[in-house]
Amino acid sequence: MHQRHLPASPNWYCSRCSDINGKGVLGFGAKNTIYLLNVTAVSPAVTGELTGHTERVSGFVFCSHDGQEHICASTSDDKTVKIWDAEQKILLKEHNVHQSTISAVHWSPVQKLLLVTGDEKGIVVCYWFSSNDTQSFFPEPRTIFCLSCSPHEENYIAVGYKDGMIVVIDISKKGEVIHQLRGHDDEIHALACDMSLTLSIDGSNGVTEGAEMGYYLASGSRDQTVRIWCTARGKGVMTLKLPFLKRRGAGVDTAVKERLWLTVHWPKGRPSQIVSSCFGGEIIMWDLKKSGKQKWSLLGSSSDGQNHSRIVFNMSSFRSGDRELLLSTSMDREIKCWDLASLECCWTLPTLGGFVYCLSFSPVGTGCLALGIGDSMIRVWNTLSIQNQYDIKTFWQGVKSKVTALAWHPLKEGSLAFGTDDGKVGIYEVYSNKPPQISSTYHRRTVYSLSWGPPVPPMSFGGSGDKPSYSLYSCAGEGVIFQHDPWKLSGEASNIDKLIRDTNNIKHKIPPHTDLSWKPDGSVLAIGNEDGSIEVLKAPMLKLLCTVQQHHKIINSLRWHHEHSSQNELQYLLASGSSNAIVYVHDLKSVIETPSESPVLMTEPFRTLSGHTNKITSLAWSPHHDGRLVTVCYDGTAQVWDVLKEEPVCNYRGHSGRLLCVQWSTVHPDLVWTGGDDFTLHEWAVSKQEHVTPPKTKKRVEMGKKRGAQKKSKTKKKAPEKGGMKAEERELPLGEEIKGAAGSEAEQGQSDNDEEEEERENTDGPSVTGNGPSFLLSSLAVSSASSRFCASSAVFEMSLRLSGYLSLKKRKPRSILPLSTSMDHRPKEELQQDCLTLAAVRYSHGQSGACVPGSADHIQLGLFTDRDALYRMFQEEEESHVEAGHYDSMVYLRLWKGDLIGAINLAAEKGELTDHLLSLAPMAGYQVWARTVEAYVKQLCHHEQFLKAASHLASIHKLYEAINLLKSHQFYREAIALARARLQSEDPVLKDLYMSWAAVLEKDGHYAAAAKCYLAADSSFDAAKVIAKKGDVISLRMAANLAQISGESELAHSLSLRCAKDLMLFQDWAAAQKVLRMQDSLLGHRLVFCVNEILTQRLADTDVVTWSVASSHTWSKSCDENFLSTVHRVWQSEFEVAATDLVKVKTLHQQLRAIENPPATTSVPLKQLLFHISLDVTLCALSQLLCDWPSVLEDLLQALTRGSEVGHFTLMTEVCQLLLTQGLESVTFYKQKLDPTDERSLVISQSVEAFVCYQLMYKKWWNYSAETSALTNNTFSNGHCLTEKNQSEVDANCNGEAQSDVIFSEGFWKVLLSEPHANLQATQRAIAEIQRRVTSLIQQHNQCKDSHESSQALSTSQSETLEEHGGSLSGKSSESLSTLTAQLAEHHKALTALPELVKKYSFPDVMECCIILLHMGKHLTPFPQHICSKATTLLCKYGSTESLGKAWKRLTQ
Repeated sequence: MHQRHLPASPNWYCSRCSDINGKGVLGFGAKNTIYLLNVTAVSPAVTGELTGHTERVSGFVFCSHDGQEHICASTSDDKTVKIWDAEQKILLKEHNVHQSTISAVHWSPVQKLLLVTGDEKGIVVCYWFSSNDTQSFFPEPRTIFCLSCSPHEENYIAVGYKDGMIVVIDISKKGEVIHQLRGHDDEIHALACDMSLTLSIDGSNGVTEGAEMGYYLASGSRDQTVRIWCTARGKGVMTLKLPFLKRRGAGVDTAVKERLWLTVHWPKGRPSQIVSSCFGGEIIMWDLKKSGKQKWSLLGSSSDGQNHSRIVFNMSSFRSGDRELLLSTSMDREIKCWDLASLECCWTLPTLGGFVYCLSFSPVGTGCLALGIGDSMIRVWNTLSIQNQYDIKTFWQGVKSKVTALAWHPLKEGSLAFGTDDGKVGIYEVYSNKPPQISSTYHRRTVYSLSWGPPVPPMSFGGSGDKPSYSLYSCAGEGVIFQHDPWKLSGEASNIDKLIRDTNNIKHKIPPHTDLSWKPDGSVLAIGNEDGSIEVLKAPMLKLLCTVQQHHKIINSLRWHHEHSSQNELQYLLASGSSNAIVYVHDLKSVIETPSESPVLMTEPFRTLSGHTNKITSLAWSPHHDGRLVTVCYDGTAQVWDVLKEEPVCNYRGHSGRLLCVQWSTVHPDLVWTGGDDFTLHEWAVSKQEHVTPPKTKKRVEMGKKRGAQKKSKTKKKAPEKGGMKAEERELPLGEEIKGAAGSEAEQGQSDNDEEEEERENTDGPSVTGNGPSFLLSSLAVSSASSRFCASSAVFEMSLRLSGYLSLKKRKPRSILPLSTSMDHRPKEELQQDCLTLAAVRYSHGQSGACVPGSADHIQLGLFTDRDALYRMFQEEEESHVEAGHYDSMVYLRLWKGDLIGAINLAAEKGELTDHLLSLAPMAGYQVWARTVEAYVKQLCHHEQFLKAASHLASIHKLYEAINLLKSHQFYREAIALARARLQSEDPVLKDLYMSWAAVLEKDGHYAAAAKCYLAADSSFDAAKVIAKKGDVISLRMAANLAQISGESELAHSLSLRCAKDLMLFQDWAAAQKVLRMQDSLLGHRLVFCVNEILTQRLADTDVVTWSVASSHTWSKSCDENFLSTVHRVWQSEFEVAATDLVKVKTLHQQLRAIENPPATTSVPLKQLLFHISLDVTLCALSQLLCDWPSVLEDLLQALTRGSEVGHFTLMTEVCQLLLTQGLESVTFYKQKLDPTDERSLVISQSVEAFVCYQLMYKKWWNYSAETSALTNNTFSNGHCLTEKNQSEVDANCNGEAQSDVIFSEGFWKVLLSEPHANLQATQRAIAEIQRRVTSLIQQHNQCKDSHESSQALSTSQSETLEEHGGSLSGKSSESLSTLTAQLAEHHKALTALPELVKKYSFPDVMECCIILLHMGKHLTPFPQHICSKATTLLCKYGSTESLGKAWKRLTQ
């Protein structure tokens, strides 16, 4: 039906809105329509449309299975999914399961009947086409951006989300998430699967083909990466970072990253290659087998202009013969076809992103057609190009608004004038790269018409060389026609109305102009007006020749017949079209050739062309025929007329919307071009049309009404989001253009619904507006606002209520005098009778009979007589307002009467006080004003306007009430601001506010803000405490600083110590010392941390410390110096602590001695244990400086035993070697310092010596023993597990050491085989064993009792037995308990009898030493008989427990 076709632009920001089937049919969604194209490697051809959606199409996909390539599916923002037959162009099925906007769609490559869709709420819907069944899944509560069905596993679906998450779900397992693919950190724009199953990618980005079976998933994200995932393993195997490409001749767009849309496509026959979009519209082919950094090749790199100029949204491919073609859609409104073998562009199909407002063929450049589009661009099409039938150039610079008018210069090639909807007029030189010239004179409204004509005064004055041969005339919506000088557009344009007034001596108001048309020879100008009149004026002075009064509505289009017809008289024909659907043709030959003295009034047309059913929008005469006219109309059709015969020739019905412009081809006599609000341009042949006349059934009118009904229902529908309408719906009314197209500065989306509601017009009068042609007025009013992009789905709504055009029909406000006003709407006779009654009242001097003006039936007369009548009218009106509940109107009436107090009291009583009334209250006195403020405050509080209420209380100096009001409603910040501004600084209210707010902030976790409140309330202690509440290092440090500044020294002390301990756990020694240095009182703790740091560094060379250190001091590094000597040296150099200052040392010793150092347990972490040991060592070093040798040995013993108590033999050994470097010789050195008469010192030294011998015994045994496994699996009764003393640890400790045989002398064993300690340990073991047995007995009793109580059928004997168990535990149980109790008492008595010093200090397990002695004596080296006998005796006497007996027997056999 049409020759060539420019379709609407594909929708933006959709993950899959275009697709191509195996037969080369491309489908894409544009607005709410799907366009179908037949694609070859040579050119495309539009074959049809699929219409049915009421809102923007958000997705489109073909079924890829053989025999079903013609089946396709679409999704829309109307929340429906439709299945189509693309060949028949009919709807097959649909469903509306989704409750939210649908954002993703894919047809399963495996199950030919399965269609999968996803929406913004995260719902995935599976639809089985044949059975019409649906199943919904909710894998993740996230916004879905895209999805893809697996080409190999029929139940697997990959879903990409807005936050960068990708999940693979199994629909056979109720949507169970199989894999969560994490790696992207922004929107997932596209997913594509490897279709071949022949690709294998290893973890190091290596690619091979033909490896083990598996398939991969490619994802493109807004984070500028393409990732390849192995869905079998559920992890990423390759990441491809987009390269930055700067095109030649193109500037760098600073916002290019922000607008990125990264789509990916995996061509079916290319398993190792994927195609992706890039930043600025480039398309990249990635070769996954290619090594090195640059794995990509750029499509269209051989020459400029092949790539898209803006971001690419969708790509799809198919095989055409032996060539594989790729189709891409972009924000630049072009569809491109690429050859994937050569990577070159085959062809480009431009599309349109707005209404086609105007068309113009160049009179100089043959076949050069200019298009004015609502997407803020001008397109110039060389329609005669042979190589490229869509050879179109786009111009956008300087436009920045809808292009509503175009006009080529009659003589100058390439000079194109344009006008826009914002009143701009400019001239483009289309064959140069220069920006357009813009006229300095702007219209106030939309430019509707442009025309080149001869200059008229004042521009026509001057010499022939000083004036242009043609002027540019523009007509716009405000009704003004400007004459612009094309040589000097920067100068001021002239309004031709002044010339018309002066020439024709017109005094009355000139009607607003709506269109103009110069006769081709430039002799006559025709102007169309808003009132339907047409004025014909003779150049150059614009003398009025005649006025045509035929139309009764606004003139939309005027066109003169061409001059080169065979009949000369036809050049005087003027065709006109208006909003009354009739085209008139006037013959002005007589008027022009023989003008009369005065203007002629014409009321009869030469020809009348009737048939259209709606307003006429444009006209065009055929340049090839005589009297052949084509008209376009809002009924959606184009009509060709034979004007002379007054007959229709043909009717074109190919558009799906209303037509706005038409041009007859200047080359081909049979071709016509039309454009409309369906975003399309059609080229069609007159001879091929099957229809002759426009549709008689007013089909198009009904269609328009239906559209209007849909839009109205849509605006009434509640939005699913909070707050009424969606954000998109709350915007200004949307039109068709996109202010972000092809180089515009604004980043915008695309409108999805651009139909307009028909204007309501008076059939017997002129149009309601005086601002321009009605067809453009309605279309531009609706399309006046820019489309706005929504990142998730780009949803746009039409909102006609906010339209500038419809704003003319505002609702009239309610009358304040409704009764008297209603009396003016009675029949005409009654209104005339009122005049007689009023005259009688006015002139009867009080003798008016029963008529009382202002009351009853004559209430309306109260306005026209005296004040008493007016007051009576007010009284009745007030009563009416009270009944209707319109108290505000009643208040105004009282105010008008001067009853201010009454008005205020009434408003206060009804809760209708306003700011206006409050502002008037002072006129009635201070007391009235104060009472009014108090009443208004109560009213405001009722409406929860507490801030305003408090402000009014403050205005009458009730500050405390205002502050309490704010405080009681949690407006603490405002309450404090008011109190600070108006109260004294020492007022207790301020402190109460700060403390109350601080408590609330602290409860909510806003600790910093709470601290500021505490500080303001002079509660620095609470401020420091609340900052420390978070517990992290930074907070603790800040809290300590705050406490120090505010004088809370004790708190600063504790917080600094707490912070330092946390830093110690992180091994950040430098920071810990820095924190402690702030407090002079923490010097002792600094010494402990110093010792801890040195100890950790020394132990780092062993297996004890395995962690890394965050920071340390140089003095803590390991060296050969004695450990305690190193400590003393560092103390003296870094902390100025030395033996010379005994007072200081004694003070520090007392300070640290007061610190509670808890006993070691197995649950204490190793770092904490080392800190406890460091405290013991610090006390030992300080005692050494004080020469307090008993304390030195006692602290040494405490440090040694901590490792033993937790079962860490290696730690005990390493600490022993560090503190007692010479072993027993070091102990002997300390014993020589002791007082021999001091029993306590001797006991301590004996324990220290025993622990040294204990670890030496194990070292000697493990060093020479060949069989250690027997011992390492035994556990002794004291709880020591010998497996911890593993061979590797001991070997490492004893390497390089040579212990002399004197170690195993009689004195050595005498120290270890201490009978008092053996007695103590045996008694402790016995007590522990008895306690264990008693506990076990009680547990058995409780279990027996519970089982008897739960039984429902107990015998008498069982009940008695239960009582015995529950009472005195008689029988055998009672005897056992009593026996155990007696034994426990005896052992406690024996324990009491032992010496206190023996019980106070730790000692190695004597029984353990006896067993090792006997084992070594039997298997390794013999010992003296009396020593072995002593060990045997001790074992027999004190080793009676079962575990010791087993160990003795096993190791000595």
